[in-house]
Formats: sequence, structure tokens, C-alpha cells
Amino acid sequence: MASNGDGKGRVAAAAGGYGYGGYEGFDDRKWWPWLVPTVIVACIAVFGVEMYENNCPKHGSALGGCVAGFLRRFSFQPLRENPLLGPSSSTLERMGALDWNKIVHQHQGWRLISCIWLHVGLIHLIVNMLSLLFIGIRLEQQFGFVRIGAIYLVSGFGGSVLSALFLRNNSISVGASGALFGLLGSMLSELLMNWTIYSNKAAAILTLLFIIVINLAIGILPHVDNFAHIGGFVTGFLLGFVLLVRPQFGWMERHELPQTSQPPKYKAYQYVLWVVAFVLLLIGFVISLVMLFKGKNGYDSCHWCHYLNCVPTSRWKCNA
Repeated sequence: MASNGDGKGRVAAAAGGYGYGGYEGFDDRKWWPWLVPTVIVACIAVFGVEMYENNCPKHGSALGGCVAGFLRRFSFQPLRENPLLGPSSSTLERMGALDWNKIVHQHQGWRLISCIWLHVGLIHLIVNMLSLLFIGIRLEQQFGFVRIGAIYLVSGFGGSVLSALFLRNNSISVGASGALFGLLGSMLSELLMNWTIYSNKAAAILTLLFIIVINLAIGILPHVDNFAHIGGFVTGFLLGFVLLVRPQFGWMERHELPQTSQPPKYKAYQYVLWVVAFVLLLIGFVISLVMLFKGKNGYDSCHWCHYLNCVPTSRWKCNA
């Protein structure tokens, strides 16, 4: 979410397991998942620091009394100020929320990373961490902590960059949703990249596309930073082609075949997709970062893009 300290949004848990495609490769080994639980613990710890620094009883609020006052220093801001049970926007800003002005004019580029670890409230934190638990654990079991950790962090960074390009003045953004959408994107590209080794392809891709569309549709609600979702998803989608390629079916059993019948490790289309995705990823980051640090606003080049972030209806209005 964006605007006055709202979070980057929510990602619905995307299927209880990752093996929906029916992969039956010989090398289907399992990794022990430790990175995803560590990230979850880290985000919870950071939220604890947020509330400690916020100290609602000391600083007070013009919008009412602190919520859950028995927590004392860790009590929440009034619901009228933060309905997701969390700190004030000023606390989030101090701790590293995404802020266009500070990134561009005060050279605080580190906020593109720090905002990934912050959450606007307890509800925001719980939804994102449950989503990470359901999505990330199985991915880490399948591909290991190095590749999934890289996708998570780089996707979060990509979501922050696109979000900052469209972030309006006096607005901030926080949350891990860009990184989570990156994991969803990588699941889709992994399925496409390794298409020939999966069974039940149609059911797998339709299920995954349905989950992705629903989650992106949530982003058109007000106060949700859908640009972080889109940036994270596109980054993860391209990274999936680069990092999650599998050998073709039969390659692991090559030692049982005659020397003249040895299959190649990867198919030609996998090499093509790898190169195209890597080049697009590199070009995208270079262009986006140059635009950002030159102080460009994405809306100047794309006047209709505000509909990707919020669609006004009779029930709500989008921020001007």
C-alpha cells in the first residue's frame, strides 16, 4: 500500500504446495527450508522494533487514544490513524519507508531495500508472512535458499523501484508484497521454462494465472501500492527464466543410454528464454534506476497508468 504509511498490499496464499505441475524428474531432491522461516522471523522482529520506536503512549495522537494500551510502549496508533494496528507514518518514515523525495533529493537509495522489511500494521504483517510461508517454503524445498533468496530480494527491489517511480509526493510505501509477487512470477516462468517435464500443464497454469490475476486485482483498491506488486511480479517472472531452469526429462538418466543417444541438458528454447529474460531484466533495471535518480515521475510518461494502481468507483475515490 502507499499513501501516508499504508502497506504495499496483500498476497493471497498461492496454493498449498508447489508441485502442482506433476514434475516427475529424477533429480527432484528436497532442500531443507531455513531461509524463508528466517525472513519471517526477521520481519516479525523488525515490526517489534517499529512498535518500540513508535511508543504511542509517549508521542500520543490527535486522532484518539492508543489501541491495546496494556502493551504500553508497544501499543498501536488509533484505528482512525492506522486501521491495520501499527505505528504512525512518521515512525515508518524514520525507519526506512519508501519516500521518493528522500531517495531522489537526499540520496537515500537504501530505502529501496529497507522498505521491504517494514509493515504498516499487525494485520499487514500477518497476511504477508502467511503468504510467504505457503509460497516460499515449497519453493525453497524445490530450488534451495540461494535461488529463492535471490528472487525474493531482487523482486522486492524491483517492486520498490517501480513503486518509487510512481510514488506521489508526501506518500510513503512499505511491505514485502513486491517480493512475494516476485515469487509468484517466478512460479509462472518456471512452469513455462520447464514446460516439457510437467504433467497436468493446463490445470497448473490456469490455477496459477487465476491466483495471480486475483492478487493483482486487489491492487486496484485504494491505498494499495499495486506498482510494487507489478514491479515485483515482472522482476520475479524474468528471474524465474534465469534461475529456475531444469534439465530436460531424461537427462538425469543419460548414463543408462548409449553414448550416441545422449540428450542435451537443456532444450534450445530454454537457452533462448534465458538470454531474452536476462537482457530484459538488465535493461529494465538500468532504465528504471536512471529515470528514478534523475527525478522523473512515471505519470509524466504514462498518463493512464494511475488506473493500474487504483480504479475509482462510486464506493471509493483514489488519491489525487
